[in-house]
Amino acid sequence: MAEMRRKSVTVAAVTVAFGLLLAGLSAYTIGWSSGGDRTAEGADAPKVSLERRITDFTAGFGPDSGYREPRRAERQAVADAVGLILDGHPDRARPPLADAGFRLRTLTDSGTGRRYAELSDRTEDTDAPRGWGRVYVDLSAPARWSVQVPHPVSDEDTERLGARVLLGSPGGVLVLAGAHRRAGDGDAADAAHRTDSVFDAVCDELVRRGLPGVQLHGFADDSAPGRDVVASTGKGSAGRADARRLAAALTARHFSVCRAWVRNCPLEGRDNVQGRRAAAGHVTFLHVEFARSVRTSETRIRRAATAVDTVTARWAKDAPATGP
Repeated sequence: MAEMRRKSVTVAAVTVAFGLLLAGLSAYTIGWSSGGDRTAEGADAPKVSLERRITDFTAGFGPDSGYREPRRAERQAVADAVGLILDGHPDRARPPLADAGFRLRTLTDSGTGRRYAELSDRTEDTDAPRGWGRVYVDLSAPARWSVQVPHPVSDEDTERLGARVLLGSPGGVLVLAGAHRRAGDGDAADAAHRTDSVFDAVCDELVRRGLPGVQLHGFADDSAPGRDVVASTGKGSAGRADARRLAAALTARHFSVCRAWVRNCPLEGRDNVQGRRAAAGHVTFLHVEFARSVRTSETRIRRAATAVDTVTARWAKDAPATGP
């Protein structure tokens, strides 16, 4: 009888251990799930307001918040990790991210229900942040387009607009600079005009894959009097048709748009380094500047995001997919 009880206890213990093992494997499934989603760090991704998470992150940015220029190997490691995630291999992305001092999380946006991979700099939580930024990848669909925010806080509320654009259409990648543009020595933290940043390395990886992108900027109202938006394709012309669609969508929502392909406009972004790289690769790139009066109005920023969504939704449907 005692022998039977010992066997029963042993079987029960093995059953429990096996069940825990299966649960652990389920919680850390890597790659594409049966539902078509990619998962980066667990099936039970915590629910958050992604817009709030992003604006909370940028809230502390300022000219004195600190920035350290990354080494080539560090910025390339993050870019390579982004590529691995886009290819459905987040497990393989972890070592290069760890080498660069980044971490990988999976989050579920409470508004859309879509899951996102978040790549973030571990030094964000320290007294001396490096300011290398974040990347968000929609895991609900293959990546098809990007939205880029090189001057968060400095171009006030472009980070909020970027979050809304990311959430507006599936298949998006948000590349977010991690410091105020004046946080480094000279222009070291000016992500739109430097090729030695993590931001630029990630954008370069996306261009290499042919993903169209929209980069969001902001201007003081008196920099372009009478205009709400300056729309441009930067140095290139591959995105001209999409720029026209965006300008039409903005005009339909009662914005005054200066179209850089029609007339000379201020702030056309022709020296933007991400735009130049896209032009060299004949990849669609839209450089869009919004007046401060647009970005600081809840009603107007919502309308602006909806207008941009008309283009990203088309990219989500028609652009070549990146991913398995």
